[in-house]
Order: sequence, then C-alpha cells, then structure tokens
Amino acid sequence: MNKDAKIFVAGHTGLVGSAIVRALDAAGYGNLLLKRHKELDLTCQADVSAFFKKENPEYVFLAAAKVGGIVANNTYPADFIYDNVMIEANVIRASHSTGVKRLLFLGSSCIYPKLAPQPIREEALLTGPLEPTNEPYAIAKIAGIKLCEAFNRQFGTDFRSVMPTNLYGPGDNFHPVNSHVIPGMLRRFHEARTKGKDQVEVWGTGNVRREFLFVDDLANACLFVMQLDKAVYQDQTSAMCSHINIGYGEDISIRELAAIISQVTGFRGRIVFDTSKPDGTPRKLLDISKIQKLGWSPSVDLKQGLEITYRWFLNNVL
Repeated sequence: MNKDAKIFVAGHTGLVGSAIVRALDAAGYGNLLLKRHKELDLTCQADVSAFFKKENPEYVFLAAAKVGGIVANNTYPADFIYDNVMIEANVIRASHSTGVKRLLFLGSSCIYPKLAPQPIREEALLTGPLEPTNEPYAIAKIAGIKLCEAFNRQFGTDFRSVMPTNLYGPGDNFHPVNSHVIPGMLRRFHEARTKGKDQVEVWGTGNVRREFLFVDDLANACLFVMQLDKAVYQDQTSAMCSHINIGYGEDISIRELAAIISQVTGFRGRIVFDTSKPDGTPRKLLDISKIQKLGWSPSVDLKQGLEITYRWFLNNVL
C-alpha cells in the first residue's frame, strides 16, 4: 500500500480496530478514514453505500463487529448474528461496488467445530458442529469469510480473511458481565485485591485450554497479510478456503491463566472454580503454520502482554 493510500478502518474504536490504527500510524500511513458508530451505522446498507461512494477508500480493514463473552452470546444470540451479518454484507458489497483494491476481513477462531482436531487447520472449517454458546456469532463470521470468497470467485476482487485466536490488550472491554475471559478476570482479580477479598471465583473447571494473542501482534499480522502480493497470498489459500489463521502457537489452561493474572494484579488469595458454570470448547489452538511460512510470527509473550493490558486498565478504565 502507498503511504498516502486512503484506508478505511471499520470498527476503529474497538480492541482490534484501534490496534490496527496504531499499527498503521506507526508504519507511516496518514490517510485513514475513521468513523464512529454515531457517524456511520454499518448495519444500514444505504448509509454504508453512500459513505463508500463519497469517500472511495482504496483499502478496507473490516474489524467492526458486535462482540462479547459467553454471557453476552447466550443472552443476545439474535443481536450477534443479525448485526454481524449486516455489517459484513454491507461493507463487502460496497467495497466491490466502489472498486476497493483490497479488503481484509477479521473473523474469529470460534468458526471452527467444537471438537476440531488440534491444532486447528484452516481446512477444518465446516467439518463439524460449532460450540453452542457462541454459534450465532460464529455463523456470522463464517458468512463473512464466504462472502469474501464468493465476491472473489464471481468478480475477481481481492478480499482476504484472517482468523485470530482469542485476543486481549489495550482497548479491551472490561465490563463486569459482558467481557471476554482475560479482561473479565483482570477486573475481578484487581477488585478482589483492592477490596481485601480472600478468594476469586472463576467459571468452569479451569481445565479447558485456550490460546491468547496480544492484539498489537494481530494488528501487525493484519498489515503483513494485507500487503502480501496477491499471488503469494493465493498460493497459501484456495478459492474455497481463503482464510489464514493468526495465533500465538501455544495454549494454556484457564487454571494456569488465573494463576498468572493473580501474579500480575497482586492478588494473593484463593482461586475457586465454579464447576456449575460452562467451560465452552475443551481446547482451541490454531495451526499457524501458513502465516509462519509466509514470514510472520508473534512477538509479545502472555505475561508481558497481560502486564501491558493491566496497566492500560488501571490508567484508562478505572
């Protein structure tokens, strides 16, 4: 991409979008199109179409999405599937209609079957049932991948998809109920320490394993994938499997994660696991051999990333 290229980052205030903006700024890209939800409702086809016709972006990072943890996904399944499908459909269609040179769609590792062989290869998509607790969100993300593939096949567009593993970092949602596992645990452990509590409760058995990637590592991977030559990208993908996994390459049990977060936040009490609450998928580790073969690897380890995220929480959320 030329340094003066007009780039639209959809969802720039979110965890992923804000990290992509940081990465673009650091790389010297200054012509960024950034619109908040109150300025541009991406679920409204007419508004999205008018915006693209007016601004004519050359490149698009589609990071906008309605996201949340297990509780939010269980409580608002219709919102999660409807809002995300509408956002993807509107932005991808408008990108084609206005001649966008290249689009990068951000998916999620929840697209893969609940019991997919580990580590999960890209080809595992649509080979088995999804995890029920976030199936509506996963189906919406699968639709986004297939929209990109369909437009590429029918119109010759260059729309790419990346599937990140579980993410965390500055800009995350630290809501007490609707957050993902890392920000939720950071907040609970912090509050337990500051309030002098002697224990913290964590959902599930603690035995399930998860892979976590620092969000700025993901942002750098997105720029890396976006700038790959089309022939190089297509050499690692196919018309019916056009997405690339982005992960850390190692996983950890929730029990081990809780112990690290306890250290990072300074909590010294007991950690209690509520086995009446759902665990979700037993294990979810991505095979990242494709993107590693292309030349990208993560650089921030989990403890370092948690320390950065906790400092951001103290300085920006509290």
